[in-house]
Amino acid sequence: MTAVAAAAATVRALVLERPGRVGVQERPVPAPGPGQVLVHVEGCGVCGSSLPVWEGREWFSYPLPPGAPGHEGWGIVAALGAGVEGPVPGTRVAFLSERAFAETDVADAAAAVPLPPELDGLPFPGEAVGCAFNVLARSDVRPGQRIAVVGVGFLGALLVALAAARGARVTALSRRPFALHLAERLGAERALTLDEAPEEEFERVLEAAGAQATLDVASRLTGERGRLVIAGYHQDGPRTVDMRLWNWRGIDVVNAHERDRATAVDGIRAAVAAVAAGELDLRPLVTHAYPLDRAEEAFEAARTRPDGFLKAVVTP
Repeated sequence: MTAVAAAAATVRALVLERPGRVGVQERPVPAPGPGQVLVHVEGCGVCGSSLPVWEGREWFSYPLPPGAPGHEGWGIVAALGAGVEGPVPGTRVAFLSERAFAETDVADAAAAVPLPPELDGLPFPGEAVGCAFNVLARSDVRPGQRIAVVGVGFLGALLVALAAARGARVTALSRRPFALHLAERLGAERALTLDEAPEEEFERVLEAAGAQATLDVASRLTGERGRLVIAGYHQDGPRTVDMRLWNWRGIDVVNAHERDRATAVDGIRAAVAAVAAGELDLRPLVTHAYPLDRAEEAFEAARTRPDGFLKAVVTP
């Protein structure tokens, strides 16, 4: 953090005022509490789980707190709270918080993962990438297995790449030609539209789109004694499932959304190590970047997914 920024009395933060409308307001520089660090934010990813609050649902209250719902932040540690020895100021980190659509944010020091020099200059929405590593761990993907990934957004694309790197034989399914081409580049043996879903069964099926249609396809593809992994964000109401099919095939169903913060941080650490080692390339996956005062465009791009879109990040 520059001396000028550190001395500033206020910083800018996004405020989601109502569905489909954000503003940018000045707020006091947050002070790190005991066990926390202050981070000068470089950017924050727009998560698919944030789209319902952008679109509006009856259970949300507006306006949201400044910086919310940003939780995929990365930046540079600017100051330490009481009792914190590191990461030291000047360290670039990916961090877990809830208000990272802002110029600065605070996070638990234990939830700030240092980014090595190999990642300098690279946008790193660590929570989102770490999520893919934790989904894969819950999926029990093994070399040689026949895997289907249904839905190739940012999370689905990561799962294609990670499962292929693990030696699985991956079939990717998506509605978008751009996503199918990308899946092939990431290691998928086949890339098919949802309408082309094969009449065959897979040992592992990872549903990564969060829609009824993709859940139906994923259920149909899961083979006898296979594992259906729910990684998509199903937040827009109830779902129906074919329990006769689930029962008849004796499948395991795993909800792979990790809620333990320590495990989420472990996922970020695994992601950092893999990208730094060159085992995973994020550059083709983070496709759109917007400044804070154009955050509405970032949310709309995430909602409408124009051609070539996979992931949007917002930068202060």
